[in-house]
Amino acid sequence: MNPISAALRRPITVMVLIVGVAFAGVLAYSRMKIDIFPALDLPVIYVCQPYGGMDPQQMEGLIANYYEYHILYVGGIHHVESRNVPGTTLIKLYFHPGTDMAQAMAETVAAVNRSRAFMPPGTVPPFVMRYDTGSVPVGYLVLSSETKTIGQIQDQALFKVRPMFASIPGVSAPPPFGGSARTVVVRADPQRLLSYDLSADQVVQALTTGNTIAPSGQIRDATRMPIVPSNAMVMKPEDLGTIEVKPGVFMRDIVRRDPVTDRPLIDDASDITTGYALVNGKRAVYILVTKRAEASTLDVVDNVRANLGKMQAVLPDDIKVTFEFDQSPYVTNSMKGVAFEGLIAAGLVGLMVLLFLRDWRSVVVVVLNIPLALIAALVALWLTGQSINLMTLGGFALAVGILVDEATVEVENIHTQMAKHPSVALAVRLGNMETAVPRLLAMLCVLAVFIPSFVMQGAARGLFVPLSLAVGFSMIASYILSSTFVPVLCVWLLKHRPVKYEQSIAKRSVLASFLRPIVAVRWVIVPVYFVVAGGVAFLASRELGTEIFPQVDAGQFQFRLKAPTGTRIEQTEAITQEALRFIAEEAGSQNVAMSLGFVGIVPPSNPINAVYQWMGGPEESVMRVALKPGTVRIDDLKARLRAKLPGHLRTWTAEKWKREGLSADVAERRLTDLRLSFEPADIVNEVMSLGSPSPIEVVVSGPKMADNLAHATKVYQELGKVSAVVDLRYVQALDYPTVEVEVDREKLAPTGATALDATNALTPFTSSSRFMVPNYWRDPASGIGYQVQIEVPFTLVNSVKDLELIPVQGKGSDKLLIRDIGRVKEGTMPGQIDRYNMRRVVSISGNIQGEDLGEVARQVGKAVEAAGTPPQGVQVDVRGQVSPFNELFRGLGFGLIVAVVVIALLLLAYFQSFRLAFVAVAPVPAVLAGVAIMLLGTGTTLNLQSFMGAIMAVGVATANAILFVTFAERARVAGMNAREAGIEGAKTRVRPILMTSFAMIAGMIPMALGLGDGGDQVAPLGRAVIGGLAAATLTTLLVLPAVFALIMGRLGTASASLDPFDPASSHYVPHADPHSPEVSHAS
Repeated sequence: MNPISAALRRPITVMVLIVGVAFAGVLAYSRMKIDIFPALDLPVIYVCQPYGGMDPQQMEGLIANYYEYHILYVGGIHHVESRNVPGTTLIKLYFHPGTDMAQAMAETVAAVNRSRAFMPPGTVPPFVMRYDTGSVPVGYLVLSSETKTIGQIQDQALFKVRPMFASIPGVSAPPPFGGSARTVVVRADPQRLLSYDLSADQVVQALTTGNTIAPSGQIRDATRMPIVPSNAMVMKPEDLGTIEVKPGVFMRDIVRRDPVTDRPLIDDASDITTGYALVNGKRAVYILVTKRAEASTLDVVDNVRANLGKMQAVLPDDIKVTFEFDQSPYVTNSMKGVAFEGLIAAGLVGLMVLLFLRDWRSVVVVVLNIPLALIAALVALWLTGQSINLMTLGGFALAVGILVDEATVEVENIHTQMAKHPSVALAVRLGNMETAVPRLLAMLCVLAVFIPSFVMQGAARGLFVPLSLAVGFSMIASYILSSTFVPVLCVWLLKHRPVKYEQSIAKRSVLASFLRPIVAVRWVIVPVYFVVAGGVAFLASRELGTEIFPQVDAGQFQFRLKAPTGTRIEQTEAITQEALRFIAEEAGSQNVAMSLGFVGIVPPSNPINAVYQWMGGPEESVMRVALKPGTVRIDDLKARLRAKLPGHLRTWTAEKWKREGLSADVAERRLTDLRLSFEPADIVNEVMSLGSPSPIEVVVSGPKMADNLAHATKVYQELGKVSAVVDLRYVQALDYPTVEVEVDREKLAPTGATALDATNALTPFTSSSRFMVPNYWRDPASGIGYQVQIEVPFTLVNSVKDLELIPVQGKGSDKLLIRDIGRVKEGTMPGQIDRYNMRRVVSISGNIQGEDLGEVARQVGKAVEAAGTPPQGVQVDVRGQVSPFNELFRGLGFGLIVAVVVIALLLLAYFQSFRLAFVAVAPVPAVLAGVAIMLLGTGTTLNLQSFMGAIMAVGVATANAILFVTFAERARVAGMNAREAGIEGAKTRVRPILMTSFAMIAGMIPMALGLGDGGDQVAPLGRAVIGGLAAATLTTLLVLPAVFALIMGRLGTASASLDPFDPASSHYVPHADPHSPEVSHAS
């Protein structure tokens, strides 16, 4: 029993199923994740290794090198990148698409564990983590205070807020940004060390023996087993002052004193400060709100907001906690947008149906089909493990425009049958039977255009497969509803109207009279059509800009400020605060909602934070600025800041440094290195940048760093000539200032000291004893353990002379200083060392202004060629967004060809004729031309969204052409010549084609206008569909009859069938057919 027969015979069953689908939709909505993006399953693993005090060269050679060597054994590795800055190594592992990431993670952890056996003493275990869209922050938990120090706020955030935060369902809780770990700091005084003839290493040794961890154990008396604690570990930090360093000299004697109270400075303080978090220009602490892969963004945000009161309750009254930069409105606004667009589209579609059919009951039937199909598609998405996200919502928004196609075609044909037959039920049955197969084929052709989504790779596949599934499930549901629910509703609702069939045909005679002259000159019209359509599509597409994803003004921007290499974090902070003040002045202080960011380097106590926010050195700051909605255009503000801000900061900083005693020429020379660049800010652009902080990146790699730098300099000069490339800069700081201590081992020999003694004496002066000799103190009030470290205040070590006077422990009685056993000199070294598959690289990055990515990519390619042939062994790669851009568009171009071929094969299989299949795909050139003209006319680029719209338009146009070809061929087989059959096909299908085309165009108008928040993201898709479908509709009605007449003009009506029992076959044998009258009579 076919679906229409079953539905009409059991209408109550159909309605029960509809109610069941509605209830399932409610269940699916309540159970589905609501997220910003689908799970992209990016094949990336991070390994983050801290080691406080080590310079980039040490991190590269003693840490990163061993990790890279062993990680290359992990299966599925595509390539390994590493970044090395003072105190931190970040290794990024890329795997081939399709790699089993659970297995890859297990192998990576094993390789990491083996690597650590080769590393220096004191190397702590690294952090190893997967990275996906879930790792992108969905908000920031900000803690601020007017009275507490940053260290105190950090400690409260780490041990009071973070445990509560981590217990919220679905939340991943990285450590706070802004402060360093709480630490007991023993601040040694260099002058006191000299006066007591002590080295810092001796102080560290005394701390190790005087404050140690010893098991308490127990004793057993007659009835009890009391614990035997001791004070081997001091109870109070000040008790460290009682540790004897050498006979008669105690720890309190060699530490710095408070200038007011003369108290020894043994403080409950913080580890060495490496950076600051700034919120609205003031120091604060914030925690990134990141979610787990299986969690819903909206649930996480709602739960965090619901727990803010509990978090505030455990904090002191003078620390305030707030939730800022909430990214969830992207989803909520998109959901509202889809609902709003759906209502507008439904209204416009209903208006189209009413204008053509003049029957409000038909409007009800068609419009009801839209929400029911979307609900059924939502259930299917839930069953296949998808979430509600921007891409599935975009698929629903796109589906709204095409869902009406199935119901509209059927309802229109029912009205045609009602003009022939007096019974509504008979008209419904005949109307459905006549269009069932063409509608099925049309639906399959539309579904075929989404095949490219499934052959994409990486992030693009993860993004567009959910969109394709949303559209596909919606269309399948619409077809099923059109074959079951719509017939039942039509029989119940539609009323027979006394409209004669002859009157209906007469209304179409105008089209026939218009088509006859066109068909008569088909030998001219058809070639001209293909030449003009193909030429327009080709020429217009060459003028289109190309990019990965449409640029959207999200009301946020992020900038990276790079002061002169090696600038103190306090100076970088001051420059950043002045930059924020200037931005507020330029944008209007009333228009700035908030600013948040980080200055300096992530501290080694929280190395995992480098995964979320990479910082290249103390001279860098990254700030995120949010503007109030509808106040300032981000692109215009960026252009003004590029033109004014760097110059203003150079002038302001030069004046500041002059007041602080730096000579004018030195200040001006250093400030030539001050740079400003912009990075993706909102979560949509962060994900759509596909991991690249800037769209343009040229990487020069090779075995010799000098050759790399020499050729990179030539490339930099050529890139500087490309006007559209802005914010040009070297990613790596290659001239970080150094004060190098060279120990002369021959001078060391007579003293009895060793290089180890010299470096151990030096470490507390330039870093601390934290990593070399870990030492601990337990806070009895909280039960939390903290480290104890020896360090010399940085204010006392700020010149070459200070380093030369550092005492070293010798074996004799004479005092030994660094200057006695070596020399101290100034120089430079790389401040950041990056490697690609164990090859050192020099990277040049830049942004784009005033041009599209495709055009700039071509210009960058020419600039790389103009730089000349690189030295032997040196390789130049263009990365950033250029590489994924080229890969994506190659895949999309191939996908478009695949879609057309699949459609042609479907048509060939259905029509059993190459000629009819060719006629059905003949509108494709017009579609492409219409898409190109629409995009060009609206100033829209060719991107992933508009490309998907073009492919969709190809599918819908082919679906309309199928209906035309079906009815035209039916007329030709019935006895008409090809010319009259083509005209008859157009006459018969003019109303349904116009109805479906106008209805879909009407449904796409809200999307094309970009209404609502986030509408700009999907507007190119709607515009492409409208342009392509408008051109295809004109072509189908005006040109396709001529194409049909030309292609089918001299062809007979014999079927391709080879069956001798088939009367339509040229191989038919009447006397052998058991169903023929002759054979039946003879039997």
